[in-house]
Amino acid sequence: MSLTACGTAQKVQYSALESVGIHKREILVDRIEKTSLTQEQAKEQFQSAYEELASLIKVDDNRGLEKKYKRMANAVALSEDRANELDSRIDAVDRVAQALFEEWHAEIKEYQSAKLKSISARNLETTKKRYGVIYKQMRESHARVMPVLQVLQDNTLFLKHNLNARAVNSLSSESLIIESKVKELVRQMEASIDESTAFIKDMQSSS
Repeated sequence: MSLTACGTAQKVQYSALESVGIHKREILVDRIEKTSLTQEQAKEQFQSAYEELASLIKVDDNRGLEKKYKRMANAVALSEDRANELDSRIDAVDRVAQALFEEWHAEIKEYQSAKLKSISARNLETTKKRYGVIYKQMRESHARVMPVLQVLQDNTLFLKHNLNARAVNSLSSESLIIESKVKELVRQMEASIDESTAFIKDMQSSS
């Protein structure tokens, strides 16, 4: 679908929701909440994938390797799904945020009261700045996801063709690297979720 067609479809969707009393502000809050949930799920899924790899590396013989490998490969595949879902969620948040700000800016011109016009303009700028912070946090959390996912995928591919205790044990150093990346990912995810929660509270209290 082209960008123009996508934009038109979004406008139709917003209009349909607004016709039943659901406005862009509410849609934005809802999408941020869903993105925070996806971040929480992604955080847990990547932790699970790392734990599966760590458990596999501890095996000192070939017994049970195939079963453990399949569990790890499945966890990594689910991690990729969460990463893709998070990317889509963030894009959806930004689309409605930009639509809201465009509408808000246009409606400021309709005020007859200079005082109310000034207040609304200040509120718009404040909201845009706050949104800029959470959008950056969400994008940074997704950026932390990709290096972890790539390392997990590389290890999964390596083990697919080298599934024996010796090859598995050779990945011990890789496990430490992944552990460090996962910890940083978790920290970034939690910071983003906290920032989003604060933004939502501000939006709801000012609505």
